[in-house]
Amino acid sequence: KLLIKDLKVDEVPLRIYQPKWPPTGKRRGMLYFHGGAGTFGSIRAFERICRYIAKKCNSVVVSVGYRLSPEHPYPGQYFDCLNATLYFMRNLEEYHVDPALIIISGDSCGANFATVICQILLNKRDLPKVRAQVLLYPGLQGLDFHLPSYQQNASVPILFRKLVIYFCFRYLNKKPVFLEDVIQNCHVPESMKLKYKKWVSADIIPDEFKTRGYAPQKFTSYKPEVHEAIKEILAIPFSPLLAEDSIISQLPESYILTCEFDVLRDDGLLYKKRLEDNGVPVTWYHSESGFHGILAFFGYGVISFSSGKKIMDNIVNYINSL
Repeated sequence: KLLIKDLKVDEVPLRIYQPKWPPTGKRRGMLYFHGGAGTFGSIRAFERICRYIAKKCNSVVVSVGYRLSPEHPYPGQYFDCLNATLYFMRNLEEYHVDPALIIISGDSCGANFATVICQILLNKRDLPKVRAQVLLYPGLQGLDFHLPSYQQNASVPILFRKLVIYFCFRYLNKKPVFLEDVIQNCHVPESMKLKYKKWVSADIIPDEFKTRGYAPQKFTSYKPEVHEAIKEILAIPFSPLLAEDSIISQLPESYILTCEFDVLRDDGLLYKKRLEDNGVPVTWYHSESGFHGILAFFGYGVISFSSGKKIMDNIVNYINSL
């Protein structure tokens, strides 16, 4: 049912999924950036998700095989995703895509890339405006690893809290040192904690998400050597949740998926609130039984999860509503 084409743009592999039947009108176009902490994952691993969306939404889906760190150093992943996006946006005619129906999407760190690309594109006036961003259990900040979801799900597979910090170091091609100090937020200067408390704080998380084993963090002192080791995670590309209101208020309509058993759950909740506070419409889907990475199992028969199928169908319904 699909025409699938592989090509390379600036050394970046793309796989393009198009419905075989002739278009009755212009189609939606969707860019998909896969998860994997920027250090693993591939187009192939997320084939089933992209095929499903292309078929069920009568859409052209471009899966981006950005090059992985540490072999392809950070922040090269953002440039790869941006170049793929620019290529697609400049060739919409070839794919019969409506320039008013472009969606930028991704899961996990891919949702981080999608968030950043949407923010960057605000400055590119010569390109079509993005219609929507679809963010699936996004990781959006490296400021606070003591949010309720980080505490509650610290030991929940497949993404442990300590693993998040380890992947941050690996992604930045640095030795994984000071893991415990980073977990305690010793890498964040007090001035920064105060500045961003209005956007990144357990106080903002709704109370119903604090009922399961959450305790406010006791005071911990700032350690300059820890900050120096991993300061990149406090920059806007790594932590797009910290972008100014002037940026956030211009962003397109958004779909955010959060999963209850996911250390990154609260990143999605905080970004949802920031978008809504700035007048951006948000469609939010919370999977009560979902965990981080659940969609990686989608379509794999006996090892797939019914809640993963519900999530995918909810995403499809949202895309079809645009």
